[in-house]
Amino acid sequence: MRIISGKLRGIHMLAPANLPVRPTTDQAKESLFNILQNQFDFEDCEILDLFSGTGSVSIEFASRNASLVQSIDKHPGCIKWLEAVKNKYNLVQIQTLKADVFKYLEIYKKPYDIIFADPPYDLPTIPLIPKLVAENKLLKKDGVLIVEHPKFLKLHNLPGYTETRTYGNSAFSFFSEA
Repeated sequence: MRIISGKLRGIHMLAPANLPVRPTTDQAKESLFNILQNQFDFEDCEILDLFSGTGSVSIEFASRNASLVQSIDKHPGCIKWLEAVKNKYNLVQIQTLKADVFKYLEIYKKPYDIIFADPPYDLPTIPLIPKLVAENKLLKKDGVLIVEHPKFLKLHNLPGYTETRTYGNSAFSFFSEA
């Protein structure tokens, strides 16, 4: 994975091969950050990265000086890898938590400026993510939820839906406060 911008711009990282991940492609990540940087000053943003995996998106936000990046994943290897990267590059704004994303969304009530979710594409409960975010009021005013999913999955009928952008076989669906 490559860091696109910020203080770690251009750094390539090779995550362990044994992690159960499907990282967001560099092209899709670059497109996503082009959209977000026109809406947000990352230095003032608190980010929630759900199903953080290798932490590619978390690291990108931290590289761009986001004030807080909360990274949630249930796989211990993913958390261990992201903690190692955080420590190596002194990315103090990243906070990792080994947890089930759905339980986290039901229990924690802290609102965020940006929530990014990159669940496994075969996960049947992907549509629950926007519902739980809306029900638990986890977005700040003018905040955004982005759910990465396979392009064939349609999420347009869920609360707060605004648009979907497709990149290859992947799509980003955007949601605002419902």
